[in-house]
Amino acid sequence: QVQLVESEGGLVQAGGSLRLSCVASGRTFSTYTMAWFRQAPGKEREFVGALNWSGRDAYYATSVQGRFTISRDNAKNTMYLQMNSLKPEDTAVYYCAKQRNPFGGTRLSPREYDTWGQGTQVTVSS
Repeated sequence: QVQLVESEGGLVQAGGSLRLSCVASGRTFSTYTMAWFRQAPGKEREFVGALNWSGRDAYYATSVQGRFTISRDNAKNTMYLQMNSLKPEDTAVYYCAKQRNPFGGTRLSPREYDTWGQGTQVTVSS
């Protein structure tokens, strides 16, 4: 059973940067597409971005395109979310997720992912 553990988030001023990490247990991390989602209070969980199993194909939500970058180090079973030019509207609980099936493409729906991290709070002050 794969488990995902996210790094601690934090409080950052608008325009600042923050990097989150997600460490996976198990030996099959490199065969799964991984993604980041976020959920703000009173809102549904929304897709942030995904990176396919090889690390060569990434897809981002329009709201974060050009500001956020997902990367992965398969040797370390770790995925990263680099967030730059943060805005107050980026405030949310951020979750990493593992896709249900191996060798899949970058999918946007939460239903495509079967394993989730515990979530980490990111707060951007104006």
